[in-house]
Amino acid sequence: MGDRQGMTRRRFLAGGVAAAATAALGHRWLRAAPARRERPPNLLVIMSDEHNAGVTGCYGSKLVRTPHLDALAERGMVFDACYTNSPLCVPARLAFTSGKYISRVGAWSNDCWLPSADYPSLPRILNAAGYESFLCGKQHYDASCRYGFTEIGGNMNNGHMTGRGGRRDPDNLASKGLSGRFADFRVAAQPAHHAHDTRVTNGVCDFLGKRKRSDKPFFLFAGYLAPHFPLLVPQEYHEPYRGKVPMPNLPPGHLDGLPLNYKHLRAGFQLVGVPDDTVRLGRELYHGLTQWMDEQVGKVLDALAKSDVARDTVVVYTTDHGENMGEHGLWWKNCMFEHAARIPLIVSWPERWKGGQRRAGACAHVDLVQTLAELGGAKPGGDWNGASLCPVLDDPKAAWKDLAVSEYYAHNIASGYAMLRAGQFKYVYHTPPDKAHPAQRELYDLAADPGEFTNLAARPEHKDRVEQLHAALVKELGEHPDETELRCRADYAKGYDREDGPKAKGKGKGRAKGEPK
Repeated sequence: MGDRQGMTRRRFLAGGVAAAATAALGHRWLRAAPARRERPPNLLVIMSDEHNAGVTGCYGSKLVRTPHLDALAERGMVFDACYTNSPLCVPARLAFTSGKYISRVGAWSNDCWLPSADYPSLPRILNAAGYESFLCGKQHYDASCRYGFTEIGGNMNNGHMTGRGGRRDPDNLASKGLSGRFADFRVAAQPAHHAHDTRVTNGVCDFLGKRKRSDKPFFLFAGYLAPHFPLLVPQEYHEPYRGKVPMPNLPPGHLDGLPLNYKHLRAGFQLVGVPDDTVRLGRELYHGLTQWMDEQVGKVLDALAKSDVARDTVVVYTTDHGENMGEHGLWWKNCMFEHAARIPLIVSWPERWKGGQRRAGACAHVDLVQTLAELGGAKPGGDWNGASLCPVLDDPKAAWKDLAVSEYYAHNIASGYAMLRAGQFKYVYHTPPDKAHPAQRELYDLAADPGEFTNLAARPEHKDRVEQLHAALVKELGEHPDETELRCRADYAKGYDREDGPKAKGKGKGRAKGEPK
């Protein structure tokens, strides 16, 4: 990974800043710190599920009410171009857990686990550095795996992964009516995830209230389900948005010009012909559920502020992936458009960083993992992906790779695809479904076309750029996506021989090329 990352930086960093200058930034913070700390900070990571970054006040929304996240942003750092490493729950969370791209650990779908129960993970390396790692809430793990976490607040991870999957017939775009999920776009007495998420809030608040500065440093992961569908929202959370959320922008002919895989997402998820009233209601309810989720975050932040460990704790807010909300004719996630692939990332620790700052360079969850490891004095494996964000947190002028990768190899598609965001451009490569259907490519200039309506990939003037971005994507991943797709299909065909879970290193199926045996 070190060589691939170096090549990527050399290719995309303007001016080619020397590595020595980047390293010096860490020493600059040591001189600027108010006092030498006797131990590393506590790490509190709050991860929601399916939060569209644009539906947050600090990310530009003038409509949604997210005062607690906005206040956290005022006390911290907002990253404007952070991306999930996969726009799907389990793969995204396994990438965060392992610090590696999903294609390297066989995290193909929601039916997957890491290659072994004792696989190297972020909580494990932090535990080795003297931390105690706790999980409160949903991380979408198999029931047999916790990967170094001690679970608190109740058992909320009971998956039964099979490792199996498949592909849609590339020529069959038939859709069987509307998804039943749209029936759960409605006002209800309680939010959809009230029972689960209030347990998470109560568990985290109880933990923080009992924790002492004299205790070992902790890594606490709080996993919420909101604002993931179903969009069941009480009236008081719907009312502020009724009739106020604009409809998606769908230029004439746009749906016909979507890549084949995105047409399959529309067909497979039964998204064709959603009535306007349903679209409008869903978008309103999503805003309301996001407001409710923000209130849960507020309760956690209030408990932290009242605790004995407040000034010793780094707070991170992020999500696993976004939500399309009907944009581009899509709902849920699964695609590489900004609504699904771009995610919020707020990092706050006033002891080290002045609040109210923003960073524009592209980054991803694997970079956040490296950041948490550095803050905790932990040592990731040399083959982990990503790079620590600490230099750019410390200095807005610090050199940064400005690059992010995301992959999708899961359900309701004809073939897998991978995305590279570099600077103002986003490149997506769709692997060929079969010999009769060639690979497809997308290229968007996000500065000129933030809505991603104009695919530049086939234009002659962008030929060199497409080739460069494709080479950078392959280099970063360490494998051509066509090869990755073949491995994924082979793993799907085999599935897992569970024996009730991957008990030893290498026993879990789906081990990626080059991973430990």
